[in-house]
Amino acid sequence: MTHKEKWLAFAPAGLLAIGLGTCLVQWAADKKRRRESTAEWVSAGTAALLVLNAGISLFGRGVVEKVKHDLRHQIPEPDYGNIGRL
Repeated sequence: MTHKEKWLAFAPAGLLAIGLGTCLVQWAADKKRRRESTAEWVSAGTAALLVLNAGISLFGRGVVEKVKHDLRHQIPEPDYGNIGRL
C-alpha cells in the first residue's frame, strides 16, 4: 500500500471509531445513571474507552501517513538566492 492509500484508509476508520467510542461512553454513563450493576457499567465503559482510544490511534496513524505522503511528493521551492534584489 502506498502512503496515500494508508492515509485514506486509516483517517476515516479512525474518525468512525472515535464517533463510535464517544457514543459508547455515553451509553456506559447512561447505564451508571440508571443504577445498573457496577460490573455492567464498568465493563461497558472500559470497552467504550478501548474503542475511543483505538480510534484516536487509527486517526493518528492516518496523519502520519499523510505527512509521509506530503514529504515524498513535495515540490522543492525555487532557490532565489542568486537573483539580485531590486
